[in-house]
Formats: sequence, structure tokens, C-alpha cells
Amino acid sequence: MPNTDEYIGVVISDVARLLRTEFDRRVRRLGITRAQWLVLTRLHRRPGASHSELAEMMEVEKATAGRMIDRLVANGWVERRTQADDRRVKRVYLTKEAERVHKRIWRVAEDTVDAALVDLAAPERKQLMTLLQRIKKTLVSADDGDGSATSLVNGSRRRNALANGRLNGRAAP
Repeated sequence: MPNTDEYIGVVISDVARLLRTEFDRRVRRLGITRAQWLVLTRLHRRPGASHSELAEMMEVEKATAGRMIDRLVANGWVERRTQADDRRVKRVYLTKEAERVHKRIWRVAEDTVDAALVDLAAPERKQLMTLLQRIKKTLVSADDGDGSATSLVNGSRRRNALANGRLNGRAAP
């Protein structure tokens, strides 16, 4: 069993967790919780999402998403609008105040990432982003249900061994 500190999945998970923790610490002074900023961020990207769509984007139950939206409505950060062609569907939109809060949150996010990447030169930052985007694209295409997941598992063992060897800091066979 390899040292988990050298396993790329653990390192990526640890870095993501540490970034979230630091970000949470920094936005606490804005009076917003992680769940709230997640909803605001999702709605900024997809204005007019339904409760169901928000729940799916956030990977929570519809009732949980509904409670989050209720709190944001009470804070004056989001508003529900009835869909014109189906009055049962409520679409959720950010208010002007929430847009201002989102801009402040985004600045905090950028500052948090800049602090985390301070020891990387600009070309290293660019390379890191390029590599992470390639990994994301591979995983997204594997999740499309088009059989790509099988190719991830049954792909070139040598290529995977080489990639894993380099990424895990060990010489590949």
C-alpha cells in the first residue's frame, strides 16, 4: 500500500479541503455560510434555476435546497419567480444585494487561491490549471454514459502506470 501522502487522489482532496476551510474562515466576516455561498455561486452561473436543478447542482436533497433558498429569501439575497408556462415551477434569482455579495465573495476566493499558490511561478500556475482541466475533462467524459468510463478502466495500462508513477513521485516501471 502506497503512502497516502503521495497518492494524488488524497493530495487533491486535501488541497480542496484546505482551500474550502481557508475560504470559509475568510468569508465568515461577511456573515455568510458555505452552504449560502454555494447557492449564490450556482445561481450566479445559472440564474433562474429551479429548486430541483439547484439541489442537483449542489448534490443535496430537494428539501435541503428548499430550506437553503428559504433562508436566502429571508436574507433578501434571492427571490423566487413562478415559471410562466408552469406555475408549479419556481425559478430562483439573485437580488442586486446578492450580486454585490457575490462580487465580494469572488474577491475573497481569488485572494484565497492567490495565497495558496504564492510559491508557484506564473508558468507553473498555468501548467497546474491546464493539467487539472485535462483531468476534469477526462472525468466528465467518462461520466457521460457513452462508454468512456470503460476506457478509463481498460485503457493503456502502461500509459496509466507512467502517469501514476510520475504523479505519485515514484519511477514508473
